[in-house]
Amino acid sequence: MFGIYSFLVSVAGFFLKIVALFSPKMKLFVDGRKTVFETLSQSISKQEPSIWFHAASLGEFEQGLPVMEKIKVLYPKHKIIVTFFSPSGYEIRKNNTIADVTVYLPLDTRKNAKLFIDLVHPELVFFIKYEFWPNYLNELKSRNIKTYLISGIFREDQAFFKWYGGFYRNALKSFDHFFVQNEKSKKLVQQLGFQNVKISGDTRFDRVVSILKRDNTLDFIKEFKDNTTTIVIGSSWPKDEELLVNFINNSTEKVKFIIAPHTIKPEQIVELQKSITKKSILYTDLFPAQTLHVTHSAETLHATSLQEYDVFIINTIGILTKIYNYADIAYVGGGFGNPGVHNILEPATFGVPIIIGPNYSHFAEATALANMEGCISIGNQSELNDAFSNLISNNEIRHEKGHICSTFVQMNKGATEVILKYLQNDNL
Repeated sequence: MFGIYSFLVSVAGFFLKIVALFSPKMKLFVDGRKTVFETLSQSISKQEPSIWFHAASLGEFEQGLPVMEKIKVLYPKHKIIVTFFSPSGYEIRKNNTIADVTVYLPLDTRKNAKLFIDLVHPELVFFIKYEFWPNYLNELKSRNIKTYLISGIFREDQAFFKWYGGFYRNALKSFDHFFVQNEKSKKLVQQLGFQNVKISGDTRFDRVVSILKRDNTLDFIKEFKDNTTTIVIGSSWPKDEELLVNFINNSTEKVKFIIAPHTIKPEQIVELQKSITKKSILYTDLFPAQTLHVTHSAETLHATSLQEYDVFIINTIGILTKIYNYADIAYVGGGFGNPGVHNILEPATFGVPIIIGPNYSHFAEATALANMEGCISIGNQSELNDAFSNLISNNEIRHEKGHICSTFVQMNKGATEVILKYLQNDNL
């Protein structure tokens, strides 16, 4: 079965190279893997101990970050290796400061798995949330390398729970322990015959709680806000923006809007700004030399008064978290697509009431906050208009829902300590 699987992965790799000729994102996916083994051989010597973390994309990296930080303190002589599957994660966090080496994960063939583990020779391995690559897991098991799943989430629709899922169920035997987010995931893992499972919770809560201890000041956002009720729209997609722009253009309330789209391609930003009839400004109008990762110092190199604008479009990355600090209301995008809404925990930790689209059932935190009424799900223009209008006009409701959000985050922190306590008791 492993031979057939590896053959299919190799075939997929061949076709991905063809797709890469026409897709910029797939080109990053393919080209980024060309130098992985060379980078590893140059960066890790055979004498250096290492610990490997694998994240599918950006969200999983952020999820694993609290554990990475603790592990780095506990094992200061070990090199931290971080791998990504997706370009959207790697390209944003390839220059992170926590890892000694950050690379793409080569495709899951037997040959790649053996060579990768030869070069990295990790003493500990952590897979974050999901992505179970059979060849890598089998190779780790054959070498008796301790392997853990952290912040794991399991659902009945996954291959493990299907009649044809024996091959993937077998791959799970490679994990020394499963740290899962909730009781449902624990029961599902136990149904497969595994008892080495513990509910730790979601390490993302530890991640967002730590944000409150940092300097979240952005003077240019404070200037734009100008003590006015401000709605921050984070990670929006075109379907979100269709409804949001309609509300913005027709709003008669004294409200300011900050939009940080999920995609910041110039052509899409131009179209977004054109669709807004109120006075708007781009981040790159303010800081023309900065288009990507930005410094967060207070810069006042502009002559324009930001108070004059109604809408601020953030066509850069890396500052949305800090911007949520200035939000009175947040809209988090993605809820009209698949698999659904983006990270709602960042605005929640600042005590901000949140509005999302209808697709959030795959996200436990969104489901919980929606049930607690700290988060409002909308499915059409009318519902969005009503949700915004109620929160804008009623300070009491706004503060109540915001309090529900911040309390929810605080009550769910601690997953990292659960994991670390277990690992230390396991004599690591």
